[in-house]
This record gives sequence, C-alpha cells and structure tokens, in this order.
Amino acid sequence: MRAILLVAGAAFKESVRDRVPYSMVIFAVLMMAASYLISQLTAGQDLKIIKDLGLAALSIFGLLIAVFIGIGLVSKEVEKKSVFALLTKPVTRPQFILGKYLGLVMTLIVNLAVMTVAYYLVLYYMDVMATPALRAGWPAPALDPRLLVAIVLIVAELALVTAVALLFSTFSSPLLSALLTLGLWVAGHFNNDLRRFENVLDVPALAWIARGLYYVLPNLAPFNVKAEVVYGVPVAASHVGYTLLYALVYISVLLTAATATFRRRDFK
Repeated sequence: MRAILLVAGAAFKESVRDRVPYSMVIFAVLMMAASYLISQLTAGQDLKIIKDLGLAALSIFGLLIAVFIGIGLVSKEVEKKSVFALLTKPVTRPQFILGKYLGLVMTLIVNLAVMTVAYYLVLYYMDVMATPALRAGWPAPALDPRLLVAIVLIVAELALVTAVALLFSTFSSPLLSALLTLGLWVAGHFNNDLRRFENVLDVPALAWIARGLYYVLPNLAPFNVKAEVVYGVPVAASHVGYTLLYALVYISVLLTAATATFRRRDFK
C-alpha cells in the first residue's frame, strides 16, 4: 500500500506541475462567471442557465483533464525510459498502475473542487442580488445542496473515464488513446439506445451485436442528473448509490485489465 501511495503522490505532483489542468480550471471558472452575463439575455431563466452551464463546464473540462493527462501517465514513463528505474525499485507493475490512477483521481478532485467553489460563488452572488419576488419563481434555491449530488456523480463518471484512459494508455499511443477514450465517452452516453436497437433495425445479427455492446460498454447516462438538480427534481438516494456502485465495479474491472495488460508488456 505504501508503494501505491508513493506512486500516487509522485503522479499528483507531476500533474500539478502540468499547465494543462490550471488552464482548464481557469477557463472553466471564467466560463461560469461569464454565464451570469449570458443569462441576462433570457429574462426569468438566469439562474437555470447559470446552473446548467456551470455543471456542463465541470463535466467537460474535467473530462479534458482526465483524458489528456490520463493518456500520458504511462506513455510518458515509457517514452522517457523512467519506467525502468521505477520498476527496479520495490514497486510492482500493479502498484505502479494503481498509484498512477489514484494520483490522477486526486488531481481531478482538487481541480473540480476549485471549480465547484467558483461555481457556488457565482450562485451566491445571484442569490444576494435577487429580489424576494425573483427567488419565489425559482424552482430550487440558488445554493441548492442537491447540486452537490450532480457534482459527486460527475466525479464518479470522470473517475471511470480516467480508468478507461489508463487502460488504453497501457497498450496504445497517446493520440489513439485519446480518440478511443473520447469515443467511448460519447458511446457511453448513448448506451441506452443500443438496448432498443432491435426495435429500429430488423436485422437479428446486428441486434445481438448491439445488445452485447450495451452490456460491455460503460453506461454513463445514469451519471447525468444535471437537468434534475437544475429544475429542483429530487434524485433518489438509491439511484445515486447504485450508480456509484456501478462505477466502482466497472473501475475495478478496468484497472484489473490495465494491470494485466501492463504486466505482459515488454519494454525491451
């Protein structure tokens, strides 16, 4: 466990020194602040627009951080030949993979925490400036704690995407890993359509393939509860619990596959 934490700490420090997370966080913060100005173009919908754009910024820029740093966690070590020095120490290959993953998840959480604070500051400003009559027309309070439910599920989704990026980085190039990860993220949000594919196309073979992909590809639709929290619709605790459990199981499978792939890789 100590070896995993040491690798995780090194990966976290390396990610913090990278300018990519900082630039994305700053851009996301500016986007959420600018959403206040954009919201003024739609009378009566300003708070909804700010909430929606803020959650979207958290999701998209968190995704970019997960992909563009996650794909380089292993490939950089291999290209720089520094992986040889690491593996000669009392660090096994599974510990190396798990440590890299935990380091990036720590980086994601820190960056998303900064964006969440900025998000709530914008909402707090809206709440202070709003009149009682305007607040009465809101479907949910400006500082609605249920927004944190959506943010927690965003973090879980990005942790899953990070595991996907790490798996691809163990056997492919950074460019291909990024394309595969982004493609799987898009497919994951439309995964439910694969289950109903047989109702659209009357080809049994393709229907079976679509059904198989439905069970294999990650289903990311349950992680998206942005619309519910923006409009004040309660999100069941069971839904959150099952979704987090699904993420934990899927991440475990991905990390197991990444470890097995990296273990068989020959660096000579």
